[in-house]
Amino acid sequence: MENKATEHMPEIKNYVFNFGPQHPAAHGVLRLILEVDGETIVRADPHVGLLHRATEKLAESKPFNHTIGYMDRLDYVSMMCNEHGYVLAIEKLLGITPPIRAQYIRVMFDEITRILNHLLWLAAHSLDNGGMAVFLYCFREREDLLDCYEAVSGARMHATYYRPGGVYRDLPDTMPKYKPSKWHNAKETAIRNEAREGSLLDFIWAFTERFPGCVDEYEGLLTNNRIWKQRTVNIGVISAERAIAMGFTGPMLRASGVPWDLRRKQPYEVYDRLDFDIPVGTKGDCYDRYLVRVHEMRQSNRIIRQCVEWLRKNPGPVMIDDYKIAQVPREEMKISMEAMIHHFKNMTEGYCVPAGEAYAAIEHPKGEFGVYLVSDGANKPYRLKVRAAGFPHLAGLNELIHGHMIADVVSILSSLDIVFGEIDR
Repeated sequence: MENKATEHMPEIKNYVFNFGPQHPAAHGVLRLILEVDGETIVRADPHVGLLHRATEKLAESKPFNHTIGYMDRLDYVSMMCNEHGYVLAIEKLLGITPPIRAQYIRVMFDEITRILNHLLWLAAHSLDNGGMAVFLYCFREREDLLDCYEAVSGARMHATYYRPGGVYRDLPDTMPKYKPSKWHNAKETAIRNEAREGSLLDFIWAFTERFPGCVDEYEGLLTNNRIWKQRTVNIGVISAERAIAMGFTGPMLRASGVPWDLRRKQPYEVYDRLDFDIPVGTKGDCYDRYLVRVHEMRQSNRIIRQCVEWLRKNPGPVMIDDYKIAQVPREEMKISMEAMIHHFKNMTEGYCVPAGEAYAAIEHPKGEFGVYLVSDGANKPYRLKVRAAGFPHLAGLNELIHGHMIADVVSILSSLDIVFGEIDR
C-alpha cells in the first residue's frame, strides 16, 4: 500500500522565473533569474549586459578628451566622479598636476556628486521598500545640486567639466534666476531667488546650511520607522571577511565594519587637507548600508563647506598653462599665431600621451571606481579598462539573497546601489 501511495504523490520541484528586466524594481535592465522553493530564494543568477554600449572599445578610436563625455554616461547618477577617475589616469601618464584651486573645485564637486548619488539611492530604496514620501523629499534637494552642475558646465547631468590639467572653467559669479510666471508671481519668485542673488559659492553655502535639516527629515521618516526596520534589519547580511573576499568597496564594505575609504587610505587631490569622518557599520545588513550612506551625506556636507571657505579666500588659475594639453583662451587665439596652431592641433588630433600604463582610483559614491589606461604614445588610448564600483556587489547578490523571501529580493537589490551604465559599460 505504501508503494502505491508514493507513486501518486506529486513531485515538488523548485520554481524558476525571471525577475526583470521589465520589473520596476530591477533598476532598469537587470534580468535576475530566481530559483525559489515556495517563497524562499534558493538561487539568484543576475544576467547583465543589456545596457552594454562598448564604452571601453569606443575609447580606443577617439582622442583622450573625447572620452570624458562617455565617462559621464557610465554611472549616470555620479557623473563627475566617473570623469575624475579617467582624468586622473591621463594626468598620471602625462606627469602633470592641476592647479590647487582646480583640485579644490574637483573635491567640492565630487562631494556634491556623492550627495546627488545618495539622494537618488535613498529615493529609490525607500520607494522599493514601500515609502513614497522620501522619494519626493530627495528630489527636492537634487534639483538645487543639479543647478550647480548646470552653472559650471551648461548641462544638468553630463557635465564634461573635469579636464586633464584642471577643470573646464572657473566657478561663475552669478546664478541663473527664476522668472515670474502664471504659476509664481513676482513676490513668490523673489523668495525663490533669495539664495541665487550671489555667486555659485554663495548658493552652495546656503545649500550646506539647510541640508543637515533635510537629512534630519529623511531620518525622521525612516530611521526609527517600525516598518522600515522590519524590511531592512538583518536582511542581506554579509560579514567583513566575505565582503573583502568578494571585492566589495565603498558603503557596502564599510557597512560590514571595514573602515576602508580611498580618501583616507590613498588620498588624492586635497582630501588629506580636509577634516571628515568615515562612517562604519557593524552588521553589514540593509539597515547598516542605509545608515552609512545617510551619514556620508552629512560628511560630504562638511567637506563641501571646507572647500567653499578655501575657494572664497584663494582665487587663482583652474587649468595648467601648457597649451599642448589645455585649451587655448579664444582671445589669445585671435592675436597669436602659436596659439592658433595649438588650438588647431588640439581640436583636430588632441595631444599624445607618453607610452606606458596607469591605474587611477577614486572613492566613488558606490565604491572604488578605477580606470586602467594603457598608452602606446598615440593621441588615443591603446586600451581602457574601467573597474566599475558596483560590479562586484552585483556579483555577490546570490550570497546576499540566498535563504531570504521573494519580498526581500527588492530590499537587498536596491541596498546595493547599482547602476547598469557602469556595470554593463
